[in-house]
Amino acid sequence: MSYNEKKVTIEMGGGLPPIELSTGKLAKQADGSIVLKQGDTMLLATVVSNREAKAGVDFLPLSVDYQEKYAATGRIPGGFLRREARLSDYEVLISRLVDRALRPLFPETYHADTQVMISLISADKDIMPDALAGLAASAAIAVSDIPFNGPISEVRVAKIDGQLVINPRLSELEKATLEFIVAGSAQDIGMVEGEASEISEAEMVEAIAFAHEAIKKQVAAQLELANLVGSTVKREFNHEPSNPELRAAIFAATYDKVYEVAKSGSTKHERSEKFAIIGEEFFETLGEDLDEETTFLMKKYYHDVQYDAVRNLVLDEGIRLDGRDVRTVRPIWSEVDYLPAAHGSAVFTRGETQALTSVTLGAKDDEQMIDGAFINGYNKFILHYNFPGFSTGEVRPNRGAGRREIGHGNLAMRSLKQVLPADSENPYTIRVVSDILESNGSSSMATVCAGTLALLDAGVKLKAPVSGIAMGLITDEKSGKYAILSDILGDEDHLGDMDFKVTGTEKGIVACQMDLKINGLKWEVLTQALDQAKEARLHILGEMKKTIDAPREDYKPHAPRIISLTIDKEFIGAVIGPGGKIIQEMQRETGSTISIEEVDNKGVVQIFADNKESIDAAVARIRAIAAKPEIGEIYEGKVKSIMPFGAFVEIMPGKDGLLHISEIDWTRLETMDGVLKEGDMVTVKLLDVDKQGKMKLSRKVLLPRPPREDKPKQEQKPTGDTPKA
Repeated sequence: MSYNEKKVTIEMGGGLPPIELSTGKLAKQADGSIVLKQGDTMLLATVVSNREAKAGVDFLPLSVDYQEKYAATGRIPGGFLRREARLSDYEVLISRLVDRALRPLFPETYHADTQVMISLISADKDIMPDALAGLAASAAIAVSDIPFNGPISEVRVAKIDGQLVINPRLSELEKATLEFIVAGSAQDIGMVEGEASEISEAEMVEAIAFAHEAIKKQVAAQLELANLVGSTVKREFNHEPSNPELRAAIFAATYDKVYEVAKSGSTKHERSEKFAIIGEEFFETLGEDLDEETTFLMKKYYHDVQYDAVRNLVLDEGIRLDGRDVRTVRPIWSEVDYLPAAHGSAVFTRGETQALTSVTLGAKDDEQMIDGAFINGYNKFILHYNFPGFSTGEVRPNRGAGRREIGHGNLAMRSLKQVLPADSENPYTIRVVSDILESNGSSSMATVCAGTLALLDAGVKLKAPVSGIAMGLITDEKSGKYAILSDILGDEDHLGDMDFKVTGTEKGIVACQMDLKINGLKWEVLTQALDQAKEARLHILGEMKKTIDAPREDYKPHAPRIISLTIDKEFIGAVIGPGGKIIQEMQRETGSTISIEEVDNKGVVQIFADNKESIDAAVARIRAIAAKPEIGEIYEGKVKSIMPFGAFVEIMPGKDGLLHISEIDWTRLETMDGVLKEGDMVTVKLLDVDKQGKMKLSRKVLLPRPPREDKPKQEQKPTGDTPKA
């Protein structure tokens, strides 16, 4: 055997298979590699980091990629090439979860290019790999010599039937009232993301604390594996030059000026320009012939000046960059029905952040197809978030949605999904598009608010309006001071210690996303942040309700309409027709879009059109196809063929009955010649349907019966029955 494999096992409990972490068998040329196995699910995680940092880099160039191999689930990829393509949105979201958990734990002065790759190489269809990816990635770093202030782990916590559960099976999640991915180290929580059914703040804290206990066990297992491998000593590095004298000079010359600008309450662009002028004036005093290292350090130290000044202003005086105190939400204005041709629209503006959001109502054919290795199916609620460069006054090429757009859109989608009407009450596929027109803090929360307003404007019967708020945190470890900030600015996000987004209704929390940049968030601080977030959320909801406080009674006049019909399962084929001929003909002739699927042994038909006439025409044709002939009813039928013994009459589309020669008239007919011809319309009554489904028709019972010859003639009255169309 040419490998030296080391393993540790983590018992999960709750009937779940144990998690096995092993190293030394696969991908041995990577700096660190781990195979994680639970049941039939296997993840291969690798990490590679350069020994030296590139010149002029003052951050960690970390890339995290999670990819699912289709072979892991026994599937072949779609598309022309039949191979794994660029990462799907689902894979990007998992990559982001791992990145956000790992990034804060690398040393601040470590700037070497670092790549983490996680591959799903085998899948158990009921064990979700996304909750295991962070553990696998951290374990790969733990068995390497890469400097890291971990380990960390990620787990999913859900409440099912009133009980908190760690990493529940996929089949159990449908019953969950809350579902969060929580990441952290043995000491602290670093990242939270998830959704819930209007839970309380206390319930959320309880779930996070429960998840932390499971994280501690998984961190201990990684430390045990690192000891087995002998990877407890990390590489030495020096990626950041220093010049204490230059740093002191920059602080002495610029700190007070920067502090005054920060205190002036100016706008984002005014403040940026003033900060730039202060820096340029000092840099000019150093002369023009500066080497690259000095130039690099000047920019870094001047950023440190701004970092300290902004934070101290908040901690010492309770004043923020735009002049607010820590609890005040920026001014809000909103408007609905802004786009006359959209099915629903809204503009939501909070301070210098603005979202223009539209709603489009579509048919079942508009559903989004999800074709992933692990997750596949259809999605009838879609939210797309766009962040163009002009929203921040930048020149930036439009290269489509990046990871940021996908992540922010997913948080807004989670929030609004919780309050959508049930599928039985909402036949539409719904697409929400949020275009950020201005951004200075928390455009994803503006998307939630604008999305709510646009859905109400479209007439979608939301269970309750949703608002969102981004909370920040500034701390000073030496003094113990801290400040929780409501409705943070972009600079406060960048210079602060926490970005905590919370969305909810008046009843409770529906989604959240938290990222910590520091160690040691105390539980009482988290609780205070949630309480302060609730206060801000409710304030924003109040402002939104001034614009629109309930769904419109009806959809817009130009919005499409959907009618749902339920037919017997046996008629599904008749509606579709051979090769789709019948349904395609109906769509073409009525101008509607028709979809049909089998649900609970019934055929559910959806008819989609932008005018009532098209829908009525399609409904009539489908009802005619799916109607069942009833004995004793009268029908207007069409002669389809003539036989010596009678005629076959079509009383419904595709349903013929025999009109025997003896049932055509009270007068005895010897032959069918000249009596009826193909294409004639004839009124008949259904007398009987035998066991084989053959129908017996009569025309003569609807005619006056002639008087008998041996009795005086009496006036004969018709039966009084009227034919059905």
